[in-house]
Amino acid sequence: MAPATVVATPCKINLHLGVHREKDERGYHRVDSVMAPVALFDTVTVEDSPELAVSFSPELEVPTQKTGVWRAATLLAEALGVEPNVRIRVKARIPERAGLGGSSADAGATLRALAERWGVSALDPRVVNVARRVGADVAFFLDPRPSLCLGAGDVVDRAFLPIELPLALVMPRAEGGSTVAAYAEFDRSGEEPAGYEPMCLALARGDAAAVATCLENNLAPAAKVLCPEVGEVEAWLRGRPGVVAAQVTGSGTCSFAICESADAADAVAADAAARGWRSWSTKTLGSTPEVC
Repeated sequence: MAPATVVATPCKINLHLGVHREKDERGYHRVDSVMAPVALFDTVTVEDSPELAVSFSPELEVPTQKTGVWRAATLLAEALGVEPNVRIRVKARIPERAGLGGSSADAGATLRALAERWGVSALDPRVVNVARRVGADVAFFLDPRPSLCLGAGDVVDRAFLPIELPLALVMPRAEGGSTVAAYAEFDRSGEEPAGYEPMCLALARGDAAAVATCLENNLAPAAKVLCPEVGEVEAWLRGRPGVVAAQVTGSGTCSFAICESADAADAVAADAAARGWRSWSTKTLGSTPEVC
């Protein structure tokens, strides 16, 4: 029996998120997404098993057969012509409904682990195609590094060298709407996005100050309509000492603050926790995590 394969998968923030009104043949919005991996991790462990089994800790409210992890395993097994005789255990620390990509991270980590066990590259076209079928952000998590993703956010167009930015992540007490609800609100009131090239240029130069000035998310107004406390958190972050810039990530509810230092991020996270908000002091990753 082969030893267990373990993947610690980061979450993500959207440094730039541009949603267009245009939709593809699947009904998905065209999306320009510049994402960066963040050091808040779920752990996915894969072991041999007589049949496919998936478990989450803490447990999810939905059946495991409807999760991205289950779909990733079954679709990749089908694509590679193998039996999915594995047990997959997910230890979840990334909060749900946060805009941090937790379910996509878990699916991507599952594909990375299974690719390792089944003898193919995580960037094999068959693996990438499965990732795109499972969800919009999943392909990013096959090789989590700062990247521009186009199409429906499911096509990695280019990647950049890692850049390490001190961050504070803060979530409101109230629950926000789903991603589906955020896109529905965007359809009612959203505006066309700004271009993504300034952010790409800042990342290509490794210019942290420029990254902070180029933040963009035209889905954020929809997130704030669905959960007004999201806007309160974002505005509060922008006024904190040591915060360079702040923005809602993805469809919310989490906002992130780029900070002057790790100490500043620690202070912001502590102040947020004192207000009753969920918070983390962390950073964008300076290197890509490996499969163990």
